[in-house]
Amino acid sequence: MRDLIPYIKLYRKHWFGLTLGMLLGLATLLAAMSLLTLSGWFIAASAVAGLTIARETFNYMLPGAGVRGFSMARTAGRWGERVVSHNATFKLLADLRLFFFRKLTPLIPGRQANLRDADLLNRLVADVDAMDHVYLRLISPLVIGVIGLVSITAFLAWFDMAIGLTLGAILLALMLSLPALFYHLGKRHGAALTHAKANYRVTLLDWIQGHAELLLFNAEDRYYQAALNEQESLLAAQRNMANLTGLANAILMASTGWTLVLITWLAADGINGQMPDPFVAMVAFATMASFELMMPVAGAFQYLGQTLTSARRLNEIIEATPDTPFNPNGHAQAAKGEIAIENISYTYYGSDNAVLRDVSLSLKAGEKVALLGRTGCGKSTLLQLLTRNWDPQQGQILLDGVPLPQWQEAALRDAITVVSQRVDMFNGSLRENLLLAKPDGNDETFRHALEQVGLASLLDGQGLDTWLGEGGRQLSGGERRRIGIARALLHDAPILLMDEPTEGLDRRTEQQIMSLLLEHAKDKTVLFITHRLVGLDKMDQICLMDEGQIIEHGQHTALLSQGGRYAELWHRI
Repeated sequence: MRDLIPYIKLYRKHWFGLTLGMLLGLATLLAAMSLLTLSGWFIAASAVAGLTIARETFNYMLPGAGVRGFSMARTAGRWGERVVSHNATFKLLADLRLFFFRKLTPLIPGRQANLRDADLLNRLVADVDAMDHVYLRLISPLVIGVIGLVSITAFLAWFDMAIGLTLGAILLALMLSLPALFYHLGKRHGAALTHAKANYRVTLLDWIQGHAELLLFNAEDRYYQAALNEQESLLAAQRNMANLTGLANAILMASTGWTLVLITWLAADGINGQMPDPFVAMVAFATMASFELMMPVAGAFQYLGQTLTSARRLNEIIEATPDTPFNPNGHAQAAKGEIAIENISYTYYGSDNAVLRDVSLSLKAGEKVALLGRTGCGKSTLLQLLTRNWDPQQGQILLDGVPLPQWQEAALRDAITVVSQRVDMFNGSLRENLLLAKPDGNDETFRHALEQVGLASLLDGQGLDTWLGEGGRQLSGGERRRIGIARALLHDAPILLMDEPTEGLDRRTEQQIMSLLLEHAKDKTVLFITHRLVGLDKMDQICLMDEGQIIEHGQHTALLSQGGRYAELWHRI
């Protein structure tokens, strides 16, 4: 149960709505029990009065008004309880998703980056949704059930102490035993249901997203069959939970019948020593009504196993420690752009081979440096270390003489603009995707940036309101890359890191974009990562990397005159 503590604490923010929903649920339950109890007595009393002279004096109006009043109160209370409690619960789940996402963001990239996208999505959606069981199926039913049990016991005990205490003891025994029984029965099936949902989502997403590649490599049938197998596992888990629900209902129906027989037998000789009268019917109907409070209580713990499993899966993310924690009280001054890389080495988690080995590099403020090398030599890893997605195991990186771990995260992000190989587009409008780079930007600024990168055509039609779709599916690969460059122009930071910024563009467009970026960064510190020999003659320094080390370092003309590896590459083009 300790796994649920972080989520129970979140209830304090929505205590009013959750408490009001609980009170409305209690009022609805009491109205329903009162309706059936009063109806039983009213029908029996009316029948007895009709057979005697009391039919002329019997008050039909007051009980009839009570029946109508309780009926309307039950209907209105049920509607109000559903609206209030579900509204509060949905707000709680929305806050929980934001809370989970804030905890997830510092973990990526890092060891948690090894989690599949579909698995993270399942935790963010299905596992968070399972948390509504804590309130709707656990806390609220138990609190309402306890208060309802005390109420019905006190009500019947006022008429007959033995009958009231007997019914109360039976209800209490069921309330203590049924949740424990069905928690034990449903624990394993609930955990299996949670894992089956996650596995099915991962397998299905793999099959859908990789469908084209699977067809090319004739592996589509195998992945399709794997998805079907996971679907069968999910259906089996759901079937087991449905069987438990049916068993709970069967036990309650049997308990209702036997308890009704017992209470009717106790009341058959009269209530509280009196002659048999319509109060016998009232006690019988009150007994049947009392089991309405047991319906949600019986299944309250049935899904607790599923909820606990979901909570543990969420806690794996929420309680995880980021690989690169930031100091909230760290260095926060505006950066000038001076970078010093001192003897850094880095090895990926779980690997034995170093990606970078004893790399040192110095960039003065406003200096332009190109980092050249073949794919896999460690260029992009160096960029990740500069943005502090990871920290080197040896050596250190300093910005303006201050080690990166001593910087505040916001100050470090404001100091650096990154144009990476992968441009992430969100399922929103063109304006919303540009606002990421410049939250205070206006439409005129965004239009100018798009025109600079040759995307004026996107301003036709709906313009900045154009919907880009998930992952920017409405755009071509070149258009997505240009939007990434437009973001770099909008995010006016003193340091510009470019990782293959023109990959996928034609030669003419590549030259235009490079000229634009260099003009934009004429007073900025630039680290240009590439494996193509484009724009290198405009760099202050050129570093050639191979197998995680800098093997040549100098200006363009000096490196050509040395006749080394760089000169060989240059003369091949």
